Amino acid sequence: MMGRTIFIDPGRCIGCQACVSACRECDSHRGKSMIHLDYTEPGMSVASLPTVCMHCEDPVAPCAEVCPADAILVTADGVVQQADTTRCIGCANCVNACPFGVPKIDLQAKLQMKCNLCYDRTAYGLAPMCATVCPTGALFYGTLEELQAERPGVQVADSFAFGDVMVSTGVAMVVPADKVQWPVPGGLPVVEVNGVDVR
Repeated sequence: MMGRTIFIDPGRCIGCQACVSACRECDSHRGKSMIHLDYTEPGMSVASLPTVCMHCEDPVAPCAEVCPADAILVTADGVVQQADTTRCIGCANCVNACPFGVPKIDLQAKLQMKCNLCYDRTAYGLAPMCATVCPTGALFYGTLEELQAERPGVQVADSFAFGDVMVSTGVAMVVPADKVQWPVPGGLPVVEVNGVDVR
């Protein structure tokens, strides 16, 4: 895991969309938000979850690995950049390869759009815009030690299982201490078809 990174704490998210608005303000994003606020059970619950790029470390950035134009670069410190606008061909391979569903394609511009950890800020020690404005700390930027000092006993996960595939990330997720299971299951590990559980 990177030294300073984003820690996502879903239990603190109130769905205020401050992160979405702040992300839109970044000059490098051209007025578009690179963070997604997902509602886990629309119509049933107000529970929400900010979705940022998890900056996959192992395997290294599946989105970059499948890019036929080499438009997605990974910095030396593990930050997976958004697609280079001069190289991206809008093929959406990255969208299909991402296990977390992060990259989106701007169909008009034919460009991939995704969180790049506000690299123009974090490269200089500043927090990403989303973490700067989050009123509840659902998005925390810092080290694991700083997080644990502020929230004693917190558990975090940076490894997720998608079936038989393990993905280690540079961004971590806060998990409830009483419900920890390692690795944290990603996606939907059990699917029900006609009332029968299948994998």
